[in-house]
Formats: sequence, C-alpha cells, structure tokens
Amino acid sequence: MYSKDQASQIKQAFWTAYGQYMALQPSAEGLRINWINYKTGIKHLAFKMQVDKKSAWIGIEISNPDLTIQQLLFEQFEEYKKILSGTLGEEWIWELHSTDEYGKIVCKIYTVLPDISIFNKEDWPQLISFFKPRIIALDEFWSDARYGFELFK
Repeated sequence: MYSKDQASQIKQAFWTAYGQYMALQPSAEGLRINWINYKTGIKHLAFKMQVDKKSAWIGIEISNPDLTIQQLLFEQFEEYKKILSGTLGEEWIWELHSTDEYGKIVCKIYTVLPDISIFNKEDWPQLISFFKPRIIALDEFWSDARYGFELFK
C-alpha cells in the first residue's frame, strides 16, 4: 500500500513519462498538441484518459451541467458513431447519463483495459500501448467531426 503522497508521485511519474513519449507525435493536422490535456474547444466536452490500481480507460466525457445539452451532445456523437468506430477500429461503450467518480452526471463513450495498475511499472508499456493509438484516433476523428459540434461552443 502506498501513502497518498507516494501514490501521487507514481501517478505523476507515469503521466510525465507518457507525455514525453507522446511529445513528438503531431496532431492529425500536423500541430504540436498536449495529448494528456486534449482540448476539444467545446466546453464540458473532454477526451480523457484515466488509470488507477485496477484498470485504465480512455474516452469522451460530456459533463455539461444542463442535462438537456448533455443529451444533445451525446446524440450528436451518435450521428457520428460509424465514423468514430471506423476511426477507432473498435466498438466502445456508450453511456447516457452515468455518474462519474465525483457523483456528477455525465455521458461517456469509452473503452476499458482491465486488470492493469498504474502502480506496477511493468504495466506502463501496456498502458502506453493502450492509450496512444486511441488518443491519436480520437484526434483524427475530431479533426473532421468537430465542425458538426460548433453550435455547442
């Protein structure tokens, strides 16, 4: 078991290593990008990557406090579902109005890598191999699809 401080340091070390690994990867438009804090340009719409002691997940999270707008954003993604799945090369889980780790209602489109731990450094290459192609695919999808979401800016 790790202290809160140790756990925080390990998580920070992983994300720093991942950020350095991804730093040379340009966006779909050939630009430098912060892959860890990906900016969609739409408030309350984020591409997120999370990992803890049991699993990792990557996905799209819609957290608009107005549940009607949240649902409209989710439905807009549903219009792009075939394109998204084609770009990702896999099917993801779609959840309308689920609850996040803070008890807030969100919509999520995501995939999970089970049985992996950020606290096991031997798992880090597998985590990077899980996150990298998916965040790049999300960026590729977003470089075209974002124009269909401009009304939500």
